[in-house]
Amino acid sequence: MTTYIARRLLTVIPTLLGVLLAVFLMVRLAPGDPAQLLAGEFATPETLADIRQRFGLDQPWHVQLGLYAVNVLRGDLGQSVRTRKPVTYELSQYFPNTLRLTLGAMLVALLIGIPAGIIAAIRPGTVFDLLAMLGALIGVSMPVFWFGLMAILIFSVQLGWFPVAGTGTLWHLVLPAITLGTGTAAILARMTRSAMLEVLSQDYIRTARAKGLTGRVVVFKHALRNALIPVVTITGLQFGGLLEGAVITETVFAWPGIGQLLVGSILARDYPVVQGAVLLIAVAFILINLVVDLLYGAIDPRIRYD
Repeated sequence: MTTYIARRLLTVIPTLLGVLLAVFLMVRLAPGDPAQLLAGEFATPETLADIRQRFGLDQPWHVQLGLYAVNVLRGDLGQSVRTRKPVTYELSQYFPNTLRLTLGAMLVALLIGIPAGIIAAIRPGTVFDLLAMLGALIGVSMPVFWFGLMAILIFSVQLGWFPVAGTGTLWHLVLPAITLGTGTAAILARMTRSAMLEVLSQDYIRTARAKGLTGRVVVFKHALRNALIPVVTITGLQFGGLLEGAVITETVFAWPGIGQLLVGSILARDYPVVQGAVLLIAVAFILINLVVDLLYGAIDPRIRYD
């Protein structure tokens, strides 16, 4: 296990270097001059030159990339062009909010998606099965921004149950978490139903039933455990996707997370913050996938990491 974890962590290095290179090039190829945006429309050439020199923008691209890579290895992600504060400080202010929102959305998805998928698989062709799959189809098809706006209109403006926007209390989290988690709940419901139906048709399930085991024991002890591996895989991928997809939800609900920081930084051509935020999301995504791989062994003891 230790060897496997060390080997996986080593593979993170070239992955991060690739992400760093891709983000660096994409940001630099985007139109617009960050020095001009920072100094304003009527800035003098001397002011622009001073800003470019201060932030290293006057250096060739390969020099900027090399310096940035070395600084990242030291834990220094640079300084924000807009606020003049360290990028690590900016990320530390916004990332906890995004993590809280993502965990809330994943909790919503797990509490709705997996039970709905299990019940739909146990009772295929029934009214509940049809309603669950119809709900899953709607959940997958519904645009996040539209669902968020409808939730605000109904539950905040009309009924007054939840705050319209912002953060601070648990009530602020409810609507954004439901908005972000609904699509994932729909995907998990469909995946759980499909995996459970396949497992329930296996011979060992029929044997377990022939032995007189109760339906609950057959489903939760024999079927669900074997059906969880594809569900865990999708859950891990969706969790990483929620981190990225939180951008729209954070914008709709004015949630001060990485998504809002990233959008504002892109519009302002704040290169250091954009690069730092994308790197942070990439690291989180890689670590989530590592955790998912380790969970396979906990779910199915037949899986070895040699």
